[in-house]
Amino acid sequence: MAISDLQLALIGLGATAVASVWGYNKWQERGHRKLAERIVQGGEKHDVLLGSTEAAAAASIGTNERIEPGLDAADAATASAAASSPWADAAADAIAQIEFAASVAAPALWSAQAAWADHIGKPLHWLGEADGEWHLLTPHDAGSYSKIKASLQLADRRGAISEAEVDTFVDGVGAVATQLAGVAVTPDIDDVLNRARELDDFCASVDFQLAVHVAAAAGEPFAGTKLRGLAEAAGMQLGDDGRFHAKDDAGQTLYTLGNVGVELFDAETLRVLTTPAVTFSLDVPNVAQGPRIFDRMVSAARAMALALEGALVDAQHTPLTDEMIAGIRARIEEIQTRMAAQQIVAGSPRALRLFS
Repeated sequence: MAISDLQLALIGLGATAVASVWGYNKWQERGHRKLAERIVQGGEKHDVLLGSTEAAAAASIGTNERIEPGLDAADAATASAAASSPWADAAADAIAQIEFAASVAAPALWSAQAAWADHIGKPLHWLGEADGEWHLLTPHDAGSYSKIKASLQLADRRGAISEAEVDTFVDGVGAVATQLAGVAVTPDIDDVLNRARELDDFCASVDFQLAVHVAAAAGEPFAGTKLRGLAEAAGMQLGDDGRFHAKDDAGQTLYTLGNVGVELFDAETLRVLTTPAVTFSLDVPNVAQGPRIFDRMVSAARAMALALEGALVDAQHTPLTDEMIAGIRARIEEIQTRMAAQQIVAGSPRALRLFS
């Protein structure tokens, strides 16, 4: 059957349209793939921080610890890659990214995420790229951004993130992208959950708060006024948590002094309070150079024991010997060495986030 010029023209137009649609789809596919590659290469996905198998045992003195089984050793070299921001940390967060066709005002972003963000119990941060750097966004940010990152912390001292929270995060980021005309790349939910569980297991195995006690030796309880005077003379400050804090120059707590009983210290109760013992505590994951700070804490405890005519004892009121103290110091060094090997340096911003 003969084909007219009109039919040939229509066939040609149809072929051109098909080629155009195919080309546009390939362009979109390539754009999405490139965006995904940029996010992954930027460090979003890493091997989870795994530690050597070790039963988490209590130290020989009083401890408040979270004990869970560790995992077999695994290669964690990829976790050492530098994060683009401490608030979008490849080792501690699940990270999603959105690219917009045109810059989006931060208030519009904040409004779009408000419907679901409050349903997530773990820290959630938004970052915008400006001048090649990622900036943490706040509800009061007035800037506009064409690239946005959302980071969701995988674990903290309450445990690993839940499946429901990850689902909410992934679906929510996708909804924000749709609402504001953007393209979202989100992490795989199963991968996030596995990373969160493994990270939480490792953190649990090194999460120790070590304590030494100063007890009244002659049965006479310590007066609160005397305790306050000695603590303040040693440079410690009374905090809102009912404990005295020894801090570094940056204001970071090194160790604390608290009551051995349930009653917390405050300015009023210290005037009339008496107690049979007080406790010096060191939060091992959250203090840099733990062995050195432990030495400083023990020195302060000994000075207080001398001034109060008390004794340095463990949780069972057994006098602490030099050998016992040396063992505790070695335990702190071991824990912090394990942490450093897994790219969670004690006292670092990453550690402070995970052990909060």
